[in-house]
Amino acid sequence: MTILARLASDVQLMFRRPPRLQYAALCYRVRKKSSEVEVLLMTSRDTGRWVIPKGWPMNGKRSYEVAAREAHEEAGARGAVEHEPLGSYTYPKMLKDGLKVTCKVQVYVLEVTDVAKNFKEKGERRIEWVSCDEAVKRVNEPELRDLFLLFKRRMSERLQASLPRQIPVE
Repeated sequence: MTILARLASDVQLMFRRPPRLQYAALCYRVRKKSSEVEVLLMTSRDTGRWVIPKGWPMNGKRSYEVAAREAHEEAGARGAVEHEPLGSYTYPKMLKDGLKVTCKVQVYVLEVTDVAKNFKEKGERRIEWVSCDEAVKRVNEPELRDLFLLFKRRMSERLQASLPRQIPVE
């Protein structure tokens, strides 16, 4: 590599911004009768694409608390949030000033126990409960698709483990 090419590469790296960090909630519920796992998807306000509730860090709040708060503000979902992230994904975000930045989103699993009738962003988005497979079809970000598949595997293992074992008949 020539010295000029090396310099150009170093300059590009200097001006590349680190990804902005956001926190999201992968909200789910288990249907009582069928034991089917459903996840919450909603449309983004700007482009109308299918997303999960997410937001920027907040002073004095832990990452998982931010995720839970966003789930409530954006979709009315409340419940128990896990303190360890399931994983993360990245996506390109257009800021209000027209600047395009890469966002890294840490995703926390939230078991929904209650959905509020009224919440901050009610009426600004479409909200739907879908299967993990349907969520994979709807979201644009490949890494988020992978997280839905990971979550589906984890939940099927958890549900299998909780089934009563069959006792063989003598």
